[in-house]
Parts: sequence; C-alpha cells; structure tokens
Amino acid sequence: MSLVALLTDMNRQSEGPWLDALRLAMPEETIRPLADIEADRLGHVEVAVVANPQPSELSRLPNLRWIHSLWAGVEKLVREIGPTGVPIVRLVDPELARAMAEAVLAWTYYLFRDMPAYARQQREGVWKPLPYRHPSNVTVGILGLGELGTAAGLKLREAGFATLGWSRTPKNVAGIESFAGEAGLAAMLSRSDILVCLLPLTPETNGLLDSARLGTLPAGASLINFGRGPILNEGDLLGLFDAGHLAHAVLDVFRTEPLPAGDPLWRHERVTVLPHVSGPTDRKTASRIVAANIRAFRATGAIPATVDIGRGY
Repeated sequence: MSLVALLTDMNRQSEGPWLDALRLAMPEETIRPLADIEADRLGHVEVAVVANPQPSELSRLPNLRWIHSLWAGVEKLVREIGPTGVPIVRLVDPELARAMAEAVLAWTYYLFRDMPAYARQQREGVWKPLPYRHPSNVTVGILGLGELGTAAGLKLREAGFATLGWSRTPKNVAGIESFAGEAGLAAMLSRSDILVCLLPLTPETNGLLDSARLGTLPAGASLINFGRGPILNEGDLLGLFDAGHLAHAVLDVFRTEPLPAGDPLWRHERVTVLPHVSGPTDRKTASRIVAANIRAFRATGAIPATVDIGRGY
C-alpha cells in the first residue's frame, strides 16, 4: 500500500473524523498523521493531505511531490510555502459551491427584506411596515466569478435579482452582466445595491474594499463579505456607517479570527457578525475528491491542476 501523510493544525479529536473519512474514501492508501509515521518511512511519502500545516513539518518529507489542501482557500499555504515549494492542489468541491451559494442567497434575502431594519424597530418598539421592493429592482454585485461566485450568481439570478459579476479577467456567465479590470470594478460598484465579496486573498485584493471603493456604492447599499477578512478595511467600513452612506454589512470573515472580544464590530448595530460559517467544507464529498485526485496520480503520475503561485489561487 502507498503512504499518504495527513498534516493539519487540528487537535487529535478534530482530526480524527477527517482521518476516518479519508481512509474510507481511499482504502487502497495508507493514510497516517505525520506524527505517526516512522522516520525511516518519511521518504516513502509523495503526497500529503493538509489543512494549515506548518512549513517545517512539510520539510520533513524529502520526496514529497505535491500537497492537496482540504480547504478551498490556500492563501496561507501560498504565503508560507512560497514559489520554490511543492505544488499545491486546492479543493474544488461542487458541494462547497452549493453551500456558499445557499448562504449568499440567504443573507441577500436578509438584507433585501430589511431584516436589520425590522430588528432595530423591534428593539425600539416601533411598528412600521417598510416598502416592499421586487427582486428585479435590486442589483446584487458579486466580486469574484470563480466556482463559488458563479454558483452564487446563478442562484441570485434564479431568484429574480439583477445580478452583476466582476473578475480579474473577463468572464461570460449566462444571465450575469460581467465586468473586469479596474474600470469594470468601478462601474459595477456604482450599480450594486448589495455587494457580495467572494474573492480570494492575494496581494492585489488585500485591502481592496477601502473607503474609496466602498464609497462608490449607491447610498444605502449593503455589503456581504464571505471572501477573506483582509480584503475589507474594517475601519473604513465603520467610517462609512458613521457617514450614513452604507446601510448594513454581513461579515463572515475578519482580519483577525476569532474576532477579538473588544472589537467594535461585535456591537455595531449595522453589522451582523458570523463565525466563518458561510462555506463549510463537507468531509464526505471533500474526501472523495481528494481520493479521486490521488487515485488518478497513482495511475498516471500526473499531478492534478495546481495553484498558480503568482496569482495566489
């Protein structure tokens, strides 16, 4: 049997269910946590399955040819391994895209149907129906038209929202008006009543949503950030709330996670804080995808499609 190393930052209790799921998905492989592999067998490992591993641990595998991430986001791996490290294969799972699209639609409805305003009215004891808007009169802009953004955009379009999408390079998705590049970004932002961020974290997207760009959103617009925390300048966001320009933000990701207890975002009436739950990874489907990629590698010797280190995803 072949030997696959599992390297995670989880404790043994959390790692155990992943180990069980991976073993069930590929019984032909011997899968063991790195700490359980004897020193004289480390050279037998060509593939490692990882979740936020320490680079020093990867260096213990002298014949490692590639690593498979259990997460879709790989910016931490890219940053720590660097351009001279082993190739990285990120998780591309239709179930993750489905779950993320579900979350985007749910929280878009939350904003569209004025749930934050009704919550404030309840706290204040105010009985006041707000005007109903038809979905076709609400424009939702999506930052990022990869697997997740495309799935979310199609779900929003199906629900009747006018849907826009922006990506680094031009994309053509049926039913979604697409934009690209810096000029396209400004054009899309200026029309987005609800902005959904699903971008990966790269040097180009770090700090992308600052006061200048968020300020180009229509007055009364709202934000959903399900991408990565550092993409959003949280201080600038609070400033735009103070200025009365933005209505609400649903934030699932933050520059520091968990969000510190004293952070003003916790208590701001125009912010909904979520504990990084919008796109959960499904152990069963993820393990099947990892197994299929490793099985194909064993059969052909070809490494699956890898992360473009220059782009960061």
